[in-house]
Amino acid sequence: MRTLVLSDLHSNGTALDAVLAAAKGRWDISVCLGDVVGYGPDPNYVVERLREMGTQTIRGNHDKAVTGLMITDDFNPVAKAAVDWSRAELKPENLAWLTNLPPGPLETDGIVLVHGALQDEDEYVFTPAQALDGLLDSTAKVTFFGHTHHQGGFAYQDSQLEVLQIHPRATESFAALRIEPPCRYLLNPGSIGQPRDGDSRAAFAIADLEHQVVEFWRVPYDVEAVQQRMRAAHLPEPLVQRLAVGR
Repeated sequence: MRTLVLSDLHSNGTALDAVLAAAKGRWDISVCLGDVVGYGPDPNYVVERLREMGTQTIRGNHDKAVTGLMITDDFNPVAKAAVDWSRAELKPENLAWLTNLPPGPLETDGIVLVHGALQDEDEYVFTPAQALDGLLDSTAKVTFFGHTHHQGGFAYQDSQLEVLQIHPRATESFAALRIEPPCRYLLNPGSIGQPRDGDSRAAFAIADLEHQVVEFWRVPYDVEAVQQRMRAAHLPEPLVQRLAVGR
């Protein structure tokens, strides 16, 4: 069973289309780690694609904010402006779908899905210390998390915690990680809609645990087309600019 792992789509339909084209024929089921909406210009399109695909999806903080399940007091003005715009744009049926998304952790097909940390769906996991509890407490050997928009992760075995720097080179489409059964893994597929690890290409993963491998992918897409739609929607300019630099 090959699992397509999507995360942090952030209403970027062009990036999602590029990801699905690159992954075509390579997966059997799909999952999403949340933040379906926010920031980008295509909230209805992205929601509808996931619904059509039957993607098992958990909620992210932007999904909660857009649906009113989370206050936006802690959001910066740029992010809050995008939340307010997205809420006004969403069709009622798509807003209802987002409202009913379950929180993580969610176990499905031998993996666990979380948006942020295992213990707190809104926590950012950047450091080994932040990752350790999730590695120890997860009910699966492989847990996928999002939220940081940074591709990579952590491995734990015999009280040793390793930071995994997994990132395809500029000339590569993917880099593969061999899963070693004694290890426990906390892995981030990266962001489709707004990468922040210095690579503007859309990021995702394909997990084939039957063959003990996870592929970390990067796919180029038409950034300028997305920027044009964002400007036409009068979304904040900092969100427009950061797409081109992956920060």
